[in-house]
Amino acid sequence: MRIHLIAAARPNFMKIAPLYHALDQVEWARPVIVHTGQHYDINMSDAFFNDLGLPDPHIHLGIGSGSHAEQTGNVMIAYEKILLKERPRLVVVVGGVNSTMACTIAASKVVYADLPEGSRRPVVAHLEAGLRSKDRTMPEEINRLVTDALADILWTPSPDATENLLKEGVPRQKIENVGNIMIDSLEMMRQKIVAAEAFSALGLSRGRYGLITLHRPANVDSPDILAALCRLLIAVSERIPLVFPVHPRTRKNLVAFGLLDGLQQAEKMILTEPMNYVRFMNLVFNCQFVITDSGGIQEETTYLGIPCLTMRPNTERPITVDQGTNQLCTMESLGPRIDRILAGAAKSYHVPERWDGRTAERIVNVIRSKMLFN
Repeated sequence: MRIHLIAAARPNFMKIAPLYHALDQVEWARPVIVHTGQHYDINMSDAFFNDLGLPDPHIHLGIGSGSHAEQTGNVMIAYEKILLKERPRLVVVVGGVNSTMACTIAASKVVYADLPEGSRRPVVAHLEAGLRSKDRTMPEEINRLVTDALADILWTPSPDATENLLKEGVPRQKIENVGNIMIDSLEMMRQKIVAAEAFSALGLSRGRYGLITLHRPANVDSPDILAALCRLLIAVSERIPLVFPVHPRTRKNLVAFGLLDGLQQAEKMILTEPMNYVRFMNLVFNCQFVITDSGGIQEETTYLGIPCLTMRPNTERPITVDQGTNQLCTMESLGPRIDRILAGAAKSYHVPERWDGRTAERIVNVIRSKMLFN
């Protein structure tokens, strides 16, 4: 059974890696990695694939950057040609990037056209289905809605994601709560992460620093908002050292808005280049708290029991707030919440159900039961 695993950027590869290995171990499956090339990432080196135990992508579409419409259209055009040649039995898409939606649309049209009239065997499976921020100004929200409406199998990471799909009218038999695939990746890489010692290389002590990641347009594209964030972070750094691996988009704006020098001059603010997964996660493992606007870090910190302060008005991962260590923050609330963390009063939490490192195993069982004999 030829199974396409679609990836567009580094986080997607992190999510497909455990599934690739699980499928590669069964005699009835042939996993094929398709890299759309939607995002360029300086950390997508040979070492990255070696760390994950992945081969180079079997298929590379080489799409590159562009507007949302350009990326979506170009991925659909390029992937349609691959579909017509390869005829995969199943296409697995991940997350909510433009490539996820584009490959879902292309596969739904091309592969279904080959099926006998009335056949409804699964064609597309969405890994990390059902996540909703309820904010349609986020392109990822639109991508997720379209993908979940078309996908035949929906693998959700948590019960709230399952509930979202049911409320949208998705038939229950299409949905499987398989757990969080990123926890599989974390556990697969744990030994390398622990051995990395990235925090000590920066002269830091375990549990005695904070970690920052900021890249979303709402936080970094406005000169006023980014300047206010910088002032706030500099004030926090006067109380505890902060490590800030600076995203290329963020660095570009810091330079353009004349804000980079101020951060560099802050005595306890440590600016670095973007890091690979192993080094970055070593910093997460050993920090006292994380300030972020990323999605995945909300999940990883919940699993690890590390306070996470998310500079966003909403999250597509509300279980990290309801059950986990995550708190949504504004400029006004960030300081008081850091005060409580430094005083030893971090919020209580528990790890969500099925965030246990066995998600890929469950997915293989779902594929076997739904497809192997159909």
